[in-house]
Amino acid sequence: MRKLAPKFVALLSLALAVAFLTPLRAVADDDEDPPSRVARLSHTDGAVSFNPAGTDDWVDAVVNRPMTTGDKLWSDNGGRAELNMGSASLRIGSNTGFNFLNLTDNVAQIQVTEGTVRIRVKRLEQDETIEIDTPNLAFSLLRPGTYRVDVNEAGDSTIVTVLNGEGEVTGGGQAYSVHARQTATFAGTDKLDADVQDSNGYDDFDQWCADRDRREDNSASARYVSPDVIGYEDLDEYGGWRPVPEYGTVWFPHTTVVGWAPYRYGHWVYIAPWGYTWVEDEPWGFAPFHYGRWFRHDRLGWCWAPDNLWGPSWVCWRYTDDYCGWAPLPPTCGFTFAGGLTFLGKPCLPDWVR
Repeated sequence: MRKLAPKFVALLSLALAVAFLTPLRAVADDDEDPPSRVARLSHTDGAVSFNPAGTDDWVDAVVNRPMTTGDKLWSDNGGRAELNMGSASLRIGSNTGFNFLNLTDNVAQIQVTEGTVRIRVKRLEQDETIEIDTPNLAFSLLRPGTYRVDVNEAGDSTIVTVLNGEGEVTGGGQAYSVHARQTATFAGTDKLDADVQDSNGYDDFDQWCADRDRREDNSASARYVSPDVIGYEDLDEYGGWRPVPEYGTVWFPHTTVVGWAPYRYGHWVYIAPWGYTWVEDEPWGFAPFHYGRWFRHDRLGWCWAPDNLWGPSWVCWRYTDDYCGWAPLPPTCGFTFAGGLTFLGKPCLPDWVR
């Protein structure tokens, strides 16, 4: 927290009230709760651009940015990107246009305008829908598995490969099933011409995706957190796990930054429908700053106690005559306030986190 001159405290307090209370009230007044599922931009190679929903601006993609309905990505020549949605991992190849048409607790509707996307689904609930839309068809994933979709630049040809699993293609008033180890090419727009063959061969993009899959599968942190905790695979490289009485097995970061503390290095971004959301600078920070609670340990320093409930941040706001800022919610109060903010000593909780 930054020390403030007393004459600026009242002005800053008013600014914070306007900035943070208004979005929270808007969320609370909505008829429906915002989704608890989010996608994380977890990795990029080369030039990858990001277009936030509701804007016309394209900016450089930032790792750890939460993504949701309406957000777009463009991977330039030689670029690659990876997104994680908990039960699914998506990899985007070179010269690829990608966006979320809809992302809710039960629906993930993805659009690929051109290029290559590969998705691995580890679990598919009975009421869950995952669909990949291209300019000439819609591809529904029917089972857990690994799938690849390639779209030509003109948008009139889509190649669907099912490495394992099963899916259904619809377009031009027709429907086709695509089974494991099959590659289906669909040409045309008003009417689809289908050519289904046995799939064979990997290219460099498939190999990169397989290497990223193995990184998730071999993560030691998977023993301590729910598989729905996005970003758990990054914890192995940057910290360790220890049992701590009262909190169970907790994670602590290996950091060399003097005075390091949670929620100190990063920035706030307003992301609908959740409101102000913390985007951390630490490459490993998505899981510890959007799930669970932090506490201070005498020997280990800052430690993280995990849980599987995602939130835009888990902090409380603190205000005195000399200070105004935020601090991590500790485990003892985190479950009482469940992610709500404290401003001027009073809780301001949106309905969806009560």
